[in-house]
Amino acid sequence: MPMPFNADEVFDMAEQIERNGAEFYRAGAEKFPDVSKVLLDLAAMEDEHLKTFIQMRSELSAAEQKPLVFDPDGEAQMYLRVMADGHVFNTKDDPAKLLVDKETAEDVLNMALGVERDTIAFLVGLKESVSRQAGKDKVDAIITEEIGHVATLNEKLTALKNG
Repeated sequence: MPMPFNADEVFDMAEQIERNGAEFYRAGAEKFPDVSKVLLDLAAMEDEHLKTFIQMRSELSAAEQKPLVFDPDGEAQMYLRVMADGHVFNTKDDPAKLLVDKETAEDVLNMALGVERDTIAFLVGLKESVSRQAGKDKVDAIITEEIGHVATLNEKLTALKNG
């Protein structure tokens, strides 16, 4: 049986994913100065999504913030952090390592597109562990934000290919 998460815990993971993504894009901007503007724009989008998620999280009700399992040692929180760091835009490693075999901006954007899709799949799966009372609708809002990332990356990739 999956560990149940409340909306507050899901927002915590989403916030970490956004931080990790911004760090990845900034590392890409350093490696690819000719397309640093595009990558820095994506990092700024991640920063804005982080602000959005922080705001959404601050509006959660007490019920949506209430832990769903007894966890006096904070192990669930550590587990969530590992999931967010290890699954999407891993920052345990230097983000520049992810870019070693990337030679073009298109390579980086394609990689980012894959990771953003993984983020959506991750959150959709995680949503199944959040009850309606614990804020499942808030998780849907996060997923909608992430779908916006994919749309933006697709637009940027199309512009690079046609530009």
